Amino acid sequence: MTIELLPLEGIGEIARGDDLGAVIWSACEASSNGPPTGLRDGDVLVVTQKIVSKAEGAMCRIDPDDPLSHKPLVERESVRILRRRGDLIISETKHGFICANAGIDLSNVERGYAALLPDDSDRSANKIRDRIRALSGRTVGVIISDTFGRPWRRGVTDVAIGCAGIAAVVDLKGTEDALGRELLVTEVCVADEIASAADLVCGKARGVPVAVVRGVDPGWLRRASVRSEIIRDPAEDLFR
Repeated sequence: MTIELLPLEGIGEIARGDDLGAVIWSACEASSNGPPTGLRDGDVLVVTQKIVSKAEGAMCRIDPDDPLSHKPLVERESVRILRRRGDLIISETKHGFICANAGIDLSNVERGYAALLPDDSDRSANKIRDRIRALSGRTVGVIISDTFGRPWRRGVTDVAIGCAGIAAVVDLKGTEDALGRELLVTEVCVADEIASAADLVCGKARGVPVAVVRGVDPGWLRRASVRSEIIRDPAEDLFR
């Protein structure tokens, strides 16, 4: 299996109320005459959280001269605070995510604003997918990605916070490994792996908020949800 990662150029600045599915399809149409990023059935679009939040109006004004002015928003958007260290807050959001500062971000947004997480990223992914299918007839998967830190490892990586038409988790239990041993517990979070791979071509400062991932296993293309498949039930959590 060969996977292609194709950055989608030409998205431009997104504002509240923009039809994100139509914007993405228009960029795909324009790019089909140049680099081969025109959409095909079975492609997966990875869309960064920031443009989803902008389109949905999940933006709040803050004091541009106060570096801590977004902290009240962090408290408001958290359902539970897990840890505090200096200005850093690790909290649980209403979505069930455990992340720094309730996922509130100041990067790649206009000065004086903070971006909140979308209200329901699975719903956002479905909306984009349905709109592209209506406009183009293409059946694609959509992943909404965001950058999270990891408690026991340095560095950040992109993960899926919403998905539609692409598996969040692929259960390999009952299959065999390369040596013929039956896998008993293996579940692969393919949505996170795809989101992280897509960031290699989007980057954090290139102004490319969407990537097309081509060549995924057709068996992964199904109805799915980050919230129901990836978020671990607190009863299964060994660390909280």
